[in-house]
Amino acid sequence: MRSDGRVARITEVVAGSPKSFDDAVTVGFRRASKTLRGITGLKVKDQRCRVEDGKIVEYRVTLEVIFILES
Repeated sequence: MRSDGRVARITEVVAGSPKSFDDAVTVGFRRASKTLRGITGLKVKDQRCRVEDGKIVEYRVTLEVIFILES
């Protein structure tokens, strides 16, 4: 009896948005979806803000994008 398992890979993506962390996650996911097939999940690894003149001008996230490798 043979059992074929699935193998996943994780790729890191950094994305930014002037609106919010949530929007930065969406921006990163949409971009990753253009080139990666079989995405099964995301993990927000890091959150940072870029500041200019005492104001937050960009929300940045580092995402781990999890996807299944094709056979």
